[in-house]
Amino acid sequence: MAKKIKHSKVKNTGVLFELLVRQITNDTLNGLESSPALNIVKEFFGKTSTLKKELSLYNMLLREKFTNLEKGDRFLSAVLTERAKLSSASIRRQKYNLIKEIRNNYNLDNFFRTKISNYKVNASIYKLFEYHTSKELNNPKDIMLSRDTIVEHISTRVKKNSTDNLIKEYSKQDKSVRLMGQKILLEKFNDKYGKSLNNKQTSLLKEYINNVSDTDKLSSYINSAARIEKKKIVNFANKIDDKITSIKLLEVSNQLKRLSRIKSVNESHLSTMMNVYELSEEITNVNKQ
Repeated sequence: MAKKIKHSKVKNTGVLFELLVRQITNDTLNGLESSPALNIVKEFFGKTSTLKKELSLYNMLLREKFTNLEKGDRFLSAVLTERAKLSSASIRRQKYNLIKEIRNNYNLDNFFRTKISNYKVNASIYKLFEYHTSKELNNPKDIMLSRDTIVEHISTRVKKNSTDNLIKEYSKQDKSVRLMGQKILLEKFNDKYGKSLNNKQTSLLKEYINNVSDTDKLSSYINSAARIEKKKIVNFANKIDDKITSIKLLEVSNQLKRLSRIKSVNESHLSTMMNVYELSEEITNVNKQ
């Protein structure tokens, strides 16, 4: 009977590194002079570590883009060939010690609670690496599905993104923290936020990073913010004479009503609030005239 691999965040090198990067940002914003997560990254993802080499392969499959499926599939095959050259025993040993070190410094439940971008792709990479390097594991259907997920991901054209100002938001952070944290910041917002953020958008961004391991607190923040903005938008909609604009504003208020009740925050919720804050700023400017 074909054995199927069950994905685990705890064993996924790409996921572990992203969670550590987020934790570094969280620790830094909370005023920790020496982030345990930063020390862990330096120890386990140094230039010569096997985990670092595997992480490089994860990043290749997460970041590289090709114009068609054929090229994407050939690239995936090349990456799998490189993964087979790495010592699986060394990776397992280093990963065991890595998890042990994380447990010594953080609550594991909170640490792994954070949602991961490209989770499905990360999971597919992990499973395909495991299938490719194990003689005992073999599930043709699962291998095909994982391979298709990765090939489709790397065969999509890259969209231009102009979010340079998001980097500046944390430009005063320690260089090693900043370089690892920029990727996380850049992934969260599309090019419409390439311009300077207003105060509310900046606060939302900071709140997201600061409470990356506390989803309850983050959802509570979004719930409260949505209720405040809903009240403001409804009041403005009831005052203006333009019926079409009023209807559109009331529709936004309905979206905010839903946001005020969410229990778990995802990227679409954050994007909605960023748009709402931009709208809120315009309403404030109109009221001043």
